[in-house]
Amino acid sequence: MNEQPLRRAVLTAALALALAGLGAFPAPLRAQTGPLQDLATFPRTTLEIRGRSSTHQFDVWVADTEDRQAQGLMFVRDLPANEGMLFVRCCSGIWMKNTYIPLDIVFVGPDGRIFKIAADARPFDETTIPAGQAVSAVVELKGGEAAREGIKVGDRVEWHASPAPTHAKN
Repeated sequence: MNEQPLRRAVLTAALALALAGLGAFPAPLRAQTGPLQDLATFPRTTLEIRGRSSTHQFDVWVADTEDRQAQGLMFVRDLPANEGMLFVRCCSGIWMKNTYIPLDIVFVGPDGRIFKIAADARPFDETTIPAGQAVSAVVELKGGEAAREGIKVGDRVEWHASPAPTHAKN
């Protein structure tokens, strides 16, 4: 039996684990590091998406820490049309690990405008949905909500800043 392929596979796995521990992979590719938090403990804010002819308001949870961002909407089984999650100062991509419902992933650029919408992201899909450019925020809405409300690339996204988190890992 040739041990070379086995040795290479073991070394590759060890290197991947070491790099993950050093934070070499972007946030969506890292596993949840702490226990799941009750969404009731996440800060909330009102988010507005303004298009040419309409404004849409959403009540959103704010994923403002690394652990909250890693958790996102994992294990949520229903999301009302007027709710969602706002990821601030985060990621270059999103994945749907342990996410039971389809989501619209709305990428917001540094200018506060939507530059990409990944509509109806598939539940449980661990493939990263890349932003493709600089991100100031990501908004997750119920799957299909962006199309139902006529939300488009170029629309402006605004929200009220939430208080700074009390613990860096909460």
